[in-house]
Amino acid sequence: MLGAVLLLSLSSLVALVPPPSAPPVPCKHCCDYLEPAEGSAAQPPTGMFSHVPEVRTYINMTILKGDKGDRGDRGTPGKAGQEGPPGSRGPAGSKGSKGEAGLSGEPCKVQYAAFSVGRRKSLHSLESYQALVFDTIFINLDDHFNMFNGKFLCHIPGIYFFNVNIHTWNFKETYLHIMQNNTEQAIVYAQPSDRSIMQSQSLMLELGLNDEVWVRLYKRERENAIYSDDVDVYITFNGYLIKASVE
Repeated sequence: MLGAVLLLSLSSLVALVPPPSAPPVPCKHCCDYLEPAEGSAAQPPTGMFSHVPEVRTYINMTILKGDKGDRGDRGTPGKAGQEGPPGSRGPAGSKGSKGEAGLSGEPCKVQYAAFSVGRRKSLHSLESYQALVFDTIFINLDDHFNMFNGKFLCHIPGIYFFNVNIHTWNFKETYLHIMQNNTEQAIVYAQPSDRSIMQSQSLMLELGLNDEVWVRLYKRERENAIYSDDVDVYITFNGYLIKASVE
């Protein structure tokens, strides 16, 4: 075993010795690749180095960063952009707490107007129209019905109900109108008959301020009359406010 190791070591030494026929390798210095001195006629070496290596400078900008500067002035605002689409409806909020009670209001003002009158005397037609005048008061709130001319004067504009009742005269015609100002609104009529009867008419009218409602007996183009006496009241005229225009 020891003999084999010695033979391998000797063979390695023999391999390192160059053969006698090989030319000798010239010796080179470490600086032989440099350019010859200026002014010398020597040529630059052409060995294993053919050019001078390029040197590039690299600057690390991170080590040159300065301190943070002051904040600049605010620029002019830009133009408003287009309006975007509406967003989705959000969830309902929680119920708020109950507020304090307000001050008490004024009491509601209820307006009234009403009358009911009667006549105890008969009446015959004349050459001209006649307003039916009454002599008995059943109700006359605030004297809105004028007993001297037989006309109701509207002090509270609104809707009113009116009714008239009369007693006919035997063998005579009965011909009256319920009037609103100078306009005929409804007729009360009965033909001549050998028997007298009670006749009635009702209607509702919308009245303005100072409108007048009254009953008119037709003029003497016909034998026209209504009957009554001092014992009983046969002729009545009634009216009252249903609803005021302004409450």
